[in-house]
Amino acid sequence: MPSIASPVRTIALLTAGLVLITACGGGTSNSAAKSGSADGYPVTLKNCGRTVTVESPPRRAVSVDQGSTEILLSLGLADRLAATATWTDPVMKGLEKANAEVPRIADNRPSSEKVLDQEPDFISASFESTLAKGGVAPREQFEELGVPTYVSPADCTGKDNSGGGDGARTEPLTMDSVYGEVRDLARVFGVQERGDTLVARLRARVQNATGSIDASGAMLLYWFSDSKAPYLAGCCGAPGIITGELGAKNVFDDTHEEWPQISWETVADRNPDVLVIGDLTRKAQTAESATKKIEFLESNPVTKNMDAVRHKRYILLSGQAMNPSIRTVEGVERVAAGLRTFGLAG
Repeated sequence: MPSIASPVRTIALLTAGLVLITACGGGTSNSAAKSGSADGYPVTLKNCGRTVTVESPPRRAVSVDQGSTEILLSLGLADRLAATATWTDPVMKGLEKANAEVPRIADNRPSSEKVLDQEPDFISASFESTLAKGGVAPREQFEELGVPTYVSPADCTGKDNSGGGDGARTEPLTMDSVYGEVRDLARVFGVQERGDTLVARLRARVQNATGSIDASGAMLLYWFSDSKAPYLAGCCGAPGIITGELGAKNVFDDTHEEWPQISWETVADRNPDVLVIGDLTRKAQTAESATKKIEFLESNPVTKNMDAVRHKRYILLSGQAMNPSIRTVEGVERVAAGLRTFGLAG
């Protein structure tokens, strides 16, 4: 990873009025009483083993994952975003106009230089891997320049990211982690009431989708990407939220890996009732779109005789709905509707 520091940019960032203190389970900032701070500032958060302090409302934030971006846009903060990056899907419905106002510096992960070119005063991400070695850059490199960073708690709470792949869940994810991210970001930007309103709206949608459903007999498989070595959902991430809310069962709930790669022979042996398919627009793996996935399923000799394939029991979801994000609520709604359509839910 190239060095991200330059003398001119370092000086500019260090004088941007932002101070960040990092610690593993550490305390709060000693510079909390800086004169001239906006009301309610500084804001100090505990985030994925770090203490993050923001001295004033961000004005040039960069969100380097789509899930984080959609939260910020939903909070009405497009005018405070300098740039976004790393997209798997079209933006969430209703946010098209706001999203069009914000430059996108990369469809996939940007370089650290591209991020710093925006002169950011805050950086948010959905995944620890995005702000780590091999991603955009480790959080420490931005923090050394005085730029606070924030990672979705859904990717670190009850999850071990120290191994390979997409990590493993040590405990099931809940929507509370997503709601906590909404409230954290609303607090960072000084729009707490908007955060509370958004959380209330999301809770109501989940309740409306699940209030009377019983899908206890349905076995689901979630396929995110890749046809050669498919990434399928383990027990306890965002797909676990969806199946749990509906009372259904994930056919691979015996693995705690977030997105294990499992052979099609094993999938065929388990013969799920319904295939929940990621409909992605990115081009990072094979069979990203739902169309390509279905073409594969219906032509591959191992999968074409599965019950779900023969009866075309497919439910299409955005990639964001299959990751821990506010769009996981969209996943609950769509899977509930699909199961009812197939007669697999009362």
